[in-house]
Amino acid sequence: MQIYSFSPFGYEGSLVTVEVDLRRGIPAIDLVGLADGAVKEARERMQAAIRNSGFDFPPERILISLSPADLKKEGAGFDLPIALAVLSAKHENSESQTSTNTSEPILIMGELELSGKVRPVRGVHAAASTAASGGILRCIVPSANANEAREVPGMKVFGADSLEEAFAALSNPEVFTERKSNSLRKEDEIPENCEIVDGVIFQKVTPEMEFSTINGQRKLIRALQIAAAGGHNLIAVGAPGCGKTLCLQKFPALLPALTVEEAQPVTRILSLAGLLSAKQSLVQIPPFRIPHQTATIEGICGGGPLCRPGEISLAHNGVLFLDEAAEFRTSVLQMLRVPLESGKITISRAGRSTIFPASFQLLMATNPCPCGNFGSATKLCLCSTRSIEMYWKKISAPLLDRVDIRISVTNEIESTKKQDDSKEFSTEFLRHEIAKAVLTQRKRQGKKNAHLTPPEIIEFCKISPESQDILNKSAEKFSFSPRANASCLKLARTIADMSGSEKIEIPHIKEAISLRKPFNNFLETE
Repeated sequence: MQIYSFSPFGYEGSLVTVEVDLRRGIPAIDLVGLADGAVKEARERMQAAIRNSGFDFPPERILISLSPADLKKEGAGFDLPIALAVLSAKHENSESQTSTNTSEPILIMGELELSGKVRPVRGVHAAASTAASGGILRCIVPSANANEAREVPGMKVFGADSLEEAFAALSNPEVFTERKSNSLRKEDEIPENCEIVDGVIFQKVTPEMEFSTINGQRKLIRALQIAAAGGHNLIAVGAPGCGKTLCLQKFPALLPALTVEEAQPVTRILSLAGLLSAKQSLVQIPPFRIPHQTATIEGICGGGPLCRPGEISLAHNGVLFLDEAAEFRTSVLQMLRVPLESGKITISRAGRSTIFPASFQLLMATNPCPCGNFGSATKLCLCSTRSIEMYWKKISAPLLDRVDIRISVTNEIESTKKQDDSKEFSTEFLRHEIAKAVLTQRKRQGKKNAHLTPPEIIEFCKISPESQDILNKSAEKFSFSPRANASCLKLARTIADMSGSEKIEIPHIKEAISLRKPFNNFLETE
């Protein structure tokens, strides 16, 4: 039987062949194959686990080979495959035992306790999907990781609680279970804690997700609705305490659930990062990551000896929210420019490189100046012109140019005399137009409007000569770049989709321009 395990490195990782040779000589265990400390210690753990599980440990000299030999092996997930390879070799060499094992290759992962119990490990979903792409369709993993392995199409899985159960499963193919069907979700297959709104799945509304409790900031809420409908990047600028962070933290309530195709890479990344819980299988809720202002480039883009995913990859097919964006390091903010365009990031470490997907939606909230009072009618700004310029240079014009929606938030509390006004800005009400736009985009181009390429903008964002004239005049007035013009067209397309209009009308392009224009004169010069 050919036993495989998995060595995580970057997004792809590598399958590792586990081979055991029993030979004459002084009893000892030799491990070859560029193993790290945790893998070398597997010799002691698996020896104690085999004996404590009721098996006889082979008295011969044991050679364990992990190939390819030039690939560094890391982690405790090799304990179980090494132990099962040793037991299989012992029984195959025994004259009194007829081997019933099949020749079908199998993937095995798991950490062993000295008692023989199997502990969960990270990267099981990634390992199963890599194995399935290589034609390996059976795997034995810890029972706590079985659900994530079963989400890989075609994979037959056995979740083991102990070494004894795992060894028995090697010769019993009936205990391996198929994954559920990979068909599209139906009404009776709604994920837990989710509901259907106009044909699109959303999370169920909780009090923390309700927008109607916010007093004022209707313009910001409208902008968030458009951003959620089309996947557009957004920046909100306002004085401290105006409510911009509160609104943006409720943004996940407006995001539709991931499709099966979108959820697979998200689940793989979280599996590699060890962030999947035992109850999770396929991650269906879009990620919403909020890194701290002290985050380093490695923390945001990924890295380390094993190329672990960073925040932008953990936010793949979801949202990266930078609160107090101007307080982040300049190098961190500038690093976001390429992933925002390409939707991926390449990381090179120790002579190897990997490509992580990083198609995320960027939300930023920041003050207009270091003290936060610039432009206020009631408070005095004590910042110098130089300090304000340095404050905004951290974000820079190239990064701002990639942000479709710019909102200036004030401290003024809008009147809410009419009870119906708050209903128009409830989470449930906002979702109806979002669902309409999401379904339209999925049918028309199969992706969000924010990700339209220049040829697709020409095809799907056609406007009338009158609307084009309005856009041209605005571009001249606000010094729009070609990217800004494209942003206006994509925003107008989203607004039209939300209203159910096939054509982009004049009101749609006007609202798009109002969302894209610069905040103030001091931003226009950046």
